Amino acid sequence: MRMDHVSYACERDGLLATTERISAALGVDAVRGGVHPRFGTRNMIIPLADDKYLEVVEVLDHPASDKAPFGQAVRARSAAGGGWMGWCVAVDDLAPFEERLGRSAVPGNRKFPDGRELVWQQIGILGLIADPQVPYLLKWEGDPGLHPSKIYASDVKMSSLTIAGSAERVTEWLGEPVEKPLEDVAVLWMAPHGTPGIMSVTFETATGAVTI
Repeated sequence: MRMDHVSYACERDGLLATTERISAALGVDAVRGGVHPRFGTRNMIIPLADDKYLEVVEVLDHPASDKAPFGQAVRARSAAGGGWMGWCVAVDDLAPFEERLGRSAVPGNRKFPDGRELVWQQIGILGLIADPQVPYLLKWEGDPGLHPSKIYASDVKMSSLTIAGSAERVTEWLGEPVEKPLEDVAVLWMAPHGTPGIMSVTFETATGAVTI
């Protein structure tokens, strides 16, 4: 169980403009991810150090986005002005979470222009929609060299999160202490005044700490 990535729903001016602001603040280049056909979304990727990454995601005008919880979550967050949507934990086995949540993981995929395909299974988006402080869970499949953090070597490090919520609630959700996947990322837990969830993420960059 490890922290894998953070997801930022694009703001009202769209995916490219939102991504440009974030990549400029971090002093790095973003890379086109691609379309998630099962979810009706597309993303841009900013690789980070320590096998992590930041995705900026946009909902598409596509029937899949009306049916898939991930598409619904992106649409709702962008409609509210955009911003941090959630965080994701990678695990080696989703079966315990399928049993606890009473539903099956769903497949995800994204194709590269050269025909290679990034594939995974994920679960927990409904939980994130109901309680945005909790992470969703993902199991990568296929070639580990296609992990989005591997697009290029990055020196930008995710150093801390500020989350409106409680460590106890997230520990209950994960079934293991929340400190386990967050071992190299500090977390400031704040009492939620309104909707819980990620308030900000701080990165260590070539020019110092940057909080988004």
